[in-house]
Amino acid sequence: MDVEAYKASIKIPVVVVLDNIRSAMNVGSVFRTADAFAIEQIILVGITAKPPSREITKTAIGATSSVDWVHVEEVSDTLIRLKKECYQIVSIEQTDSSKSLLDWEVKNGQKIAIVMGNEVDGVSDEALNLTDIAIEIPQYGTKHSLNVSVCTGVVLWDLSRKLRG
Repeated sequence: MDVEAYKASIKIPVVVVLDNIRSAMNVGSVFRTADAFAIEQIILVGITAKPPSREITKTAIGATSSVDWVHVEEVSDTLIRLKKECYQIVSIEQTDSSKSLLDWEVKNGQKIAIVMGNEVDGVSDEALNLTDIAIEIPQYGTKHSLNVSVCTGVVLWDLSRKLRG
C-alpha cells in the first residue's frame, strides 16, 4: 500500500516512546519496524534524533513519512499525558520486578505505550517511576541485553500477535 493508504489504515493501539536514544540508525530501524506492525505513533524524547536525518533515512527507508511521530523534551510529562489517555505504560527493562515477555498478557484493545531506553543507561528513572509494568525479553546466551532496535522489533511483533489475535 502507499503512504496515503497506510495513514488511513487501522493501527494497533501502541505508541513507542524512545527515551534518549543515542543512535539515529537505531531510531530509523524503529521507524521501519513501527511501519511493519502498524502502530499509532513514535514519541522521540530528549536527545533522540529526529527526522530529517541522513542516518534515520538510511535505516527507515521511507517510514518517517508513514509513521506518525512527535519530538518532546521530557519523558515524564509525556507519560503522564499518556496515562491520562488510558495507555498502560510498559518499560522494556530488566528490573527486580520485571515480568517475562512470554508471561505478559495483553487485553484486546488495551492501549499501550512501550518505553525503550538509552543504549547505555536503559530506561530513565523518570520513566521507570511512571511505569505500570516492566517487561523483559528472556535471553539464553552470555549477553544480557539486545540492541534497542532489535528489542523493539521483538516486543512489537509480540504485541501485534497478541492484539491482532
